[in-house]
Amino acid sequence: MTVLSIIRDCLDALLHPSARYDALTRARHRAFMAPRLLGSLAAFAAFPVYLVLRGVPSAIEVAAFAWLIAPILLSWFLSRTGRYEGAHVLSSLALAGLIMAIASTTGGIESFAAIWLVVVPLEAALSASRRVAAFASLLALSCAAVLILLGQFGWLPSGGLSGAERGVMMAFGVASATLYAAGLAFGAESLARTSVTLLSREEERYRLLARNMSDVISRHRRNGAVQFISPAAEAMLGMPVAQLLGHGLFDRVHVADRPAYLTALSDAARGDVRSVEFRLRRDPTGSERGQIDFIWVEMRCRPLDQDQRQNPYSDVTAELEVVAVMRDVTDRKLSEQALDQARSAAEAADAAKTRFLATMSHELRTPLNAIIGFSEMIAQEQTLMLAANQRKEYAELINTSGQHLLSVVNGILDMSKMESGNFEIASEPFAPRAALMHCCNLLALKARENGIDLITDAPQDLPVMTGDPRAFKQIVLNLVANAVKFTERGGQVTVSASASASQLTLRISDTGVGIAPDDLKRIGAPFFQCGKTYERRHEGTGLGLSIVKSLTALHLGELTVQSKLGEGTAVTVKLPLVYTPPQAKPAASKIATLTPVLRHDVQDQPALVKKSA
Repeated sequence: MTVLSIIRDCLDALLHPSARYDALTRARHRAFMAPRLLGSLAAFAAFPVYLVLRGVPSAIEVAAFAWLIAPILLSWFLSRTGRYEGAHVLSSLALAGLIMAIASTTGGIESFAAIWLVVVPLEAALSASRRVAAFASLLALSCAAVLILLGQFGWLPSGGLSGAERGVMMAFGVASATLYAAGLAFGAESLARTSVTLLSREEERYRLLARNMSDVISRHRRNGAVQFISPAAEAMLGMPVAQLLGHGLFDRVHVADRPAYLTALSDAARGDVRSVEFRLRRDPTGSERGQIDFIWVEMRCRPLDQDQRQNPYSDVTAELEVVAVMRDVTDRKLSEQALDQARSAAEAADAAKTRFLATMSHELRTPLNAIIGFSEMIAQEQTLMLAANQRKEYAELINTSGQHLLSVVNGILDMSKMESGNFEIASEPFAPRAALMHCCNLLALKARENGIDLITDAPQDLPVMTGDPRAFKQIVLNLVANAVKFTERGGQVTVSASASASQLTLRISDTGVGIAPDDLKRIGAPFFQCGKTYERRHEGTGLGLSIVKSLTALHLGELTVQSKLGEGTAVTVKLPLVYTPPQAKPAASKIATLTPVLRHDVQDQPALVKKSA
């Protein structure tokens, strides 16, 4: 093993740089150079012994030994240029020249050396080139023809050998040619074994990649038919690879994405590189029969054979195959969709916030203008000669404006407390019917002024409940005020209450303008107002329903809104009869608990949504 390793290292040092990075090419160059160098060295080592035993050599013997320099020169040529086919052509020429030189002096076609012409194409077969093998075969046939012609015309010198010597030389020629051919056969077998080993190793390497990579590699016809698909498809789609061959993969492409899928494959078959995203139907493990589950896939495809398209002599209409690499990009697509939705929600919230601030500025400016204007008139009563009844009227207007301004500020402060988690429920026993009737009595005058029937249905036997009476009244006042505000003259507002074993149910319904279905879905969005399509004819801060929802949530209750455009709205509030405060939580947790509720509140939603109706 040590000697063989030394010989292999010496041969590798002689290899051309172009042959050092491919194992099969390296083996072929080594197989060409090793027997020639070793044979030449052995022949030169035996030459002195031959001279001692033979004596003075003849001219043909000198020429034969001189030919031993040719293999060394051929090895040097291959080592310097790396031209493997060229070295085999030169080797065929050198071997044929030696055979012609020996055969022409030892009987022509009948010479013992003529049998060696068969070896010329056999040696060329090691080049693995049809051109070199064809050249060597024509060369051997040409040499045989020349020897025959020379013998026919009598241009060959007489051999001068007896019959016994001729038989011995013929036997030597056949035996030597057979041994050389056997050596070529063993060399060819060694190269074939090396090629198979390398191919198997390469196949195992690519098989390892195909089985363990998450991306799916497939081979398609131009019409999309799958000829090969890697095992990763089974993990991606949850089905056997055999079912994806042919048009099995195409059948699983979403109908809306099939044109883009086929267009990408068709463009790639024409020589372009294309990328496309489409949806594939997947069979989830353990899913119910008939369930449809799609994943997003990114496919990058390119033609399998670029050279054929670039060959001017090839048929340009020939159908090329396409190789594609697919990967699951469902998570990325979901992230993009989530970002788009978040961006849209942020833009909508920003627009709603702008409308909210505009509404708030109007609501604050109106009472302040009244307060400032009428107070200035009272301050100048001597100049304006105001009567007592006028001063009283102005003072009442100032008081009314101040009360309205105070209610606006209180609403903003309540919402601020709720959002910060600092709003505390002052729980105590109280009679809900008395609180309900008191709120309805406060709004009865406004309802009569608007020509609206306010009907109250509260049983006398409503049980006493434990909670925050101020918050309860605020819930009732906001809901009834909104119902009265957005009900046309001649309409009706009904306030009813009922109790079960554990909760009190309030229902405030009206025959007002109602809420559109699209706006009803958006109830709870941040700063949501429907002022785009609703005519704003009523004042309001837009905080009514937000406060109601927040107070209901703080009481661990439920709020539902049912409405139909043009027919009216019904708001149902369910509150526990006995409020049990939750366990104390850190401030951050408290804020996090209330924020989802408050963030989805809509400022005075019945008011704003009805305005858009």
